[in-house]
Amino acid sequence: MRTSTSNAALLLLVAAAQCLALLSVAAAAKPRTRQGDYLDRLRGSPSSWASLAEDRGAPAPSPSPSGGRHAAPAAAAATAAADKKNPYSWNNVANVMFLESPIGVGFSYSNTTADYSRMGDNSTAEDAYKFLVNWMERFPEYKGRDFYLAGESYAGHYVPQLAHAILRHSSAAAAGKPSSSPINLKGIMIGNAVINDWTDTKGMYDFFWTHALISDEANDGITKHCNFTDGADANSLCDDATSLADDCLQDIDIYNIYAPNCQSPGLVVSPPVTPSIESFDPCTDYYVEAYLNNPDVQKALHANITRLDHPWSACSGVLRRWVDSTSTVLPIIRELLKNNIRVWVYSGDTDGRVPVTSSRYSVNQLNLPVAAKWRPWFSNTQGAGDVGGYIVQYKGNLSLVTVRGAGHEVPSYQPQRALVLVQYFLEGKTLPDCEKCGEA
Repeated sequence: MRTSTSNAALLLLVAAAQCLALLSVAAAAKPRTRQGDYLDRLRGSPSSWASLAEDRGAPAPSPSPSGGRHAAPAAAAATAAADKKNPYSWNNVANVMFLESPIGVGFSYSNTTADYSRMGDNSTAEDAYKFLVNWMERFPEYKGRDFYLAGESYAGHYVPQLAHAILRHSSAAAAGKPSSSPINLKGIMIGNAVINDWTDTKGMYDFFWTHALISDEANDGITKHCNFTDGADANSLCDDATSLADDCLQDIDIYNIYAPNCQSPGLVVSPPVTPSIESFDPCTDYYVEAYLNNPDVQKALHANITRLDHPWSACSGVLRRWVDSTSTVLPIIRELLKNNIRVWVYSGDTDGRVPVTSSRYSVNQLNLPVAAKWRPWFSNTQGAGDVGGYIVQYKGNLSLVTVRGAGHEVPSYQPQRALVLVQYFLEGKTLPDCEKCGEA
């Protein structure tokens, strides 16, 4: 893959990082708190590249371990001896920072217990913004870099809200207010993202039926009795229909409807002695959890220096309540587009939790005119074309991209396609079509 170092950028991934040989920074969002962050410097020429930050996960769960694993430079395997370098690490194309957010997930913590009961969308955005300002004060060489945000799942809230906070504070800085510090935000990328509650829910159940996961009876009941729009009255007949649908999904991995389930021993073979980055292991999350709770690993990462009273977990039990969660971030996305912020919404097409139908329904609510019609894009830029997914581009700097054969955490299931995706996003180029299959 050919790259250029002429335009610098920094990519922030708000996530729990499963990485080796990382630089850890204790730049706190507040004096009493610590948010874990890990910087993967660009391979080759770190001083001349952009920055990317990523946010993953839901309010209670910690950022997704398996997704972060495949964006990171090394992958945790069943045994430490089998850890393997990742040729599809995103630090091939950017300086990548993983941020554990909100406070209370992963290794992040607060010395004030009451903070765990005040967390919500708004406080998460403000804490993350303050963290970034403090981090850049400590590492001024990253000031002024083109800055990008990326994330998956509930990061469909975190990423646009953090981007909006950056815009708001940057506007204040431009007006001469000394308390604000501008960050050179250029774009955001959100995957299988929670965007708009009612279209997300409708799209999920439509996906279940069109992919033969639920019965006609369940689908007919949902179609007839369910109104998922905001403010709709509760309906017991709808509840019965959705319960009937949900009962059909108990034995599959909803985050990739075609993947084997690690909790089903009859479906899973023993872990390979030599792990493959290219092939998905359904037990990866368990390896990562064991890896990040290894004292030697924590020491190498400069993590858990205060000896938390709980282990690192993919789903935090520390947060006690979530005080605010907007039903839609579409107004924020509109605001970002008005300010010429590049927005890519991408979707692994085998995810059933926030499926591609949800993404399409949500994006359609923006009512943007199409700039470039729906077409396949190709992920093998070095030779014969391999369809990586599909893309449609809208006027106003928004693109909707699917990733073929990927589940909820796209880099876990299709790491090579994910790397092509993020490379073209950072470069501001449209994904390659069939006429460009031989070009790098």
